Amino acid sequence: MPEQKNNILVAEDDVAMAEIVSHKLETNGFIVRHAENGVKALEMFDEDPPDLLLLDLMMPELDGFGVLEKIRGNSDKKLANIPVIVLSNLWSNQDILRAKALKADEFMVKAYFTPDEILAKLKAVLAKR
Repeated sequence: MPEQKNNILVAEDDVAMAEIVSHKLETNGFIVRHAENGVKALEMFDEDPPDLLLLDLMMPELDGFGVLEKIRGNSDKKLANIPVIVLSNLWSNQDILRAKALKADEFMVKAYFTPDEILAKLKAVLAKR
């Protein structure tokens, strides 16, 4: 029986960043979908729930904090517990604490992590589930 590929939703408004991360994940066996804003991310999340959400915080229409609030407040506990890794250039203690309070599984600052490190963190979070 073939190994099932993990489905990753990348919510990121920076097209170049989304392409870099998506390429790294796809070449490592993941199925990747991309949402360019928070509203689209929630639509895609509800239509076909991912195994993990890689979430930017600064996005148009609905920011990542709003996305996290909606996901974690979902009455369907299976959906509410899908792992979320925040990948953002916001890095103040206040932003990190807010994301953690909204139950983000991990918080990564884009400028400080390579695509390989993002991939490693994503694999580690999935392995915990």
